[in-house]
Amino acid sequence: MRVGLVSDTHGLVDPRLPEVLEGADLVLHAGDIVKPEILAVLREIAPVKAVRGNNDEGLPALARLPETAVVEVGALTLLLVHDLGARERPKLPARPLLARHRPELVVHGHSHRPGAARVGGTLFVNPGSAGPRRFSLPRTAAILEVRGRAVRVTFFDLSREAPAPFGDPIEAAL
Repeated sequence: MRVGLVSDTHGLVDPRLPEVLEGADLVLHAGDIVKPEILAVLREIAPVKAVRGNNDEGLPALARLPETAVVEVGALTLLLVHDLGARERPKLPARPLLARHRPELVVHGHSHRPGAARVGGTLFVNPGSAGPRRFSLPRTAAILEVRGRAVRVTFFDLSREAPAPFGDPIEAAL
């Protein structure tokens, strides 16, 4: 299964995003969408599951989105949340879901820092920000490939003319 991972678009529909997400079976947006049209563009690529971020609060079309979502991706359970807090000490809204569902994967955003880290039996993935450049951080999105219990996460740099891999892919058996 191929899953597009997007976060922190902050109202920007990057023209390179459809190329990165091409062939995705599902797209997950980890919040701070800001403009509902972004979800419409993503739905043209694949079904979308999205959660709201702090910048989506008070926007009628986005405030209805859940704060967290549990998604089955093949044989794996995934938790989608915007502001996780520290991986080692997640914020309160995520804690009961982590305890109840024991997800193998957590996709989160908010910090705009792309990366992945394994804590215990859980792989935490932040696709970074696909929105306007902020904080001198790269603009990125990611692809999650799931085969059984094996996963591969590839990050893509959206600031280039043609999207290019950003760093080495992360592989894990969960």
